[in-house]
Amino acid sequence: MARKIFINLPVKDLNQSIEFFTKLGFSFNPQFTDETATCMIVSEDIFVMLLTYDKFKTFTPKAICDTTQSTEVLVCLSCDSRDEVDTMVRQAVDAGGKTYSDPQDHGFMYGHGFQDLDGHNWELMYMEPSAVG
Repeated sequence: MARKIFINLPVKDLNQSIEFFTKLGFSFNPQFTDETATCMIVSEDIFVMLLTYDKFKTFTPKAICDTTQSTEVLVCLSCDSRDEVDTMVRQAVDAGGKTYSDPQDHGFMYGHGFQDLDGHNWELMYMEPSAVG
């Protein structure tokens, strides 16, 4: 069985976060969704648990990071093309997110990113298939 990854992120407004990520094309597993959390499906083996602050605090004794001052995590997702990278960044900005850097073009690899409504950093990258192997 393939190993799965569940990234847990605190969000200030769960409904707004669901709306934001829906606009980026993500769906959610209703089996793991209630008023305190939702399970965003990234792929067959990758999921992002969006948790209200109160729910998130039940999993850690540490303070929640102030994303206006610090970076808690940098989530990087691969894309199928440069156009998909640009499209998703544009969708994120249109949905209320913002960019925090210029696109990076390294020839064989292209990337850009955005911050979601809670300031979490999402990097998107496309790598030429010939560079991977």
